[in-house]
Amino acid sequence: MASNVVNFPCNIGAIKGLDCATFAGFKPSVNQSFVCVRPVDKACNRRLFTVRASEKHDIPFKKTGLSDEECEAAVVAGNAPEAPPPPPRPAAPAGTPVVSSIPLNRRPRRNRRSPALRAAFQETSISPANFVYPLFIHEGWCWTIFFSEEDTPIGAMPGCYRLGWRHGLVEEVKSRYGIVSKARDVGVNSIVLFPKVPDALKTPTGDEAYNENGLVPRAIRLLKDKYPDLVIYTDVALDPYSSDGHDGIVREDGVIMNDETVHQLCKQAVAQARAGADVVSPSDMMDGRVGEIRSSLDAEGFQHVSIMSYTAKYASAFYGPFREALDSNPRFGDKKTYQMNPANYREALVEAQEDESEGADILLVKPGLPYLDIISLLREKSPLPIAAYQVSGEYSMIKAGGVLKMIDEEKVMMESLMCLRRAGADIILTYFAVQAARCLCAEKR
Repeated sequence: MASNVVNFPCNIGAIKGLDCATFAGFKPSVNQSFVCVRPVDKACNRRLFTVRASEKHDIPFKKTGLSDEECEAAVVAGNAPEAPPPPPRPAAPAGTPVVSSIPLNRRPRRNRRSPALRAAFQETSISPANFVYPLFIHEGWCWTIFFSEEDTPIGAMPGCYRLGWRHGLVEEVKSRYGIVSKARDVGVNSIVLFPKVPDALKTPTGDEAYNENGLVPRAIRLLKDKYPDLVIYTDVALDPYSSDGHDGIVREDGVIMNDETVHQLCKQAVAQARAGADVVSPSDMMDGRVGEIRSSLDAEGFQHVSIMSYTAKYASAFYGPFREALDSNPRFGDKKTYQMNPANYREALVEAQEDESEGADILLVKPGLPYLDIISLLREKSPLPIAAYQVSGEYSMIKAGGVLKMIDEEKVMMESLMCLRRAGADIILTYFAVQAARCLCAEKR
């Protein structure tokens, strides 16, 4: 075994009964072995010993047997120990032109030249705590005690399921079949629930939305019973419960009724809060609903329940897979009379100012990546936390690109989430929550 060798004087009489390496100032460890060699000078009592250290230890010797004062005196006398030579200058490839150095006072690349420097100067960070995991639930049935067949795959959203509220939902929050790490295992402790309601329970006025024994309240109570510290967000809107598929009550001429819808939403929010929801999230885009919901929650003693308002929810084409998941497409028309025009920028400020004045605790922008400018705008203008929803269309496009090998799915996923954070989002609702959290956990190992 090759070794480094250092010679130093040692008094034989002083080391009787002592380990040579200990006397020399070394503390052997599992990573370094020492071998004391026979004295090489028999002429005097100050003998010269050779100590070898194995190459397992990659730190050069620093101990010389001299005191600090003796070392300093040697350096002053010009006897400084030699250090390794500076590394050779790397050669440029053949054909590289010889040019004089550009006289630049500032070269930003200097701060990017190594992984350690890039990490030190990184302006934006992301962690599983920034993720809220959207979960689709339905009534579901468990056919055997060994395997749950209640989870229905969503064709347009690979990797996503409608989860049975009694079994599949609990397993997804904790660990699917005890093998694959799921939400809480990788640090994702916030979820938002979206229900697939049986058609037979849908009505024009969406009364099932505030049934305290309905699908969402039951799921909340079950999760809170098993995981009291889990942060549960809910969706406040009538479209999953409406026979018309709209977020509000539809008049016979097709107009979405604002104030009557808000009345229903207040009852829905209170029912969710009573079940144990931590944050209610009105996604309907009716005018004045944040203030009314806040008053209703406070009147029922739920002052501690937060409101995350869908402040800038655009009438976007990116929602298609989501509507398939919940079977909640409008029966007629579209949602452009209440959701925002994708062409509008300043209008987001109007919505944000209203929601903030009415008592919203969090402002949300939806969709996410196509609306980074809106996220940045609200971040600049509001002191409230900003949320972004990376919607189903964004998720499905990345998944499809990965399957077709057109993009690196994992890298694009992480870059897209980092961009949302960089734009100003404090939390991100994303179907990638668990997958991205696994990547982040792997990076820390």
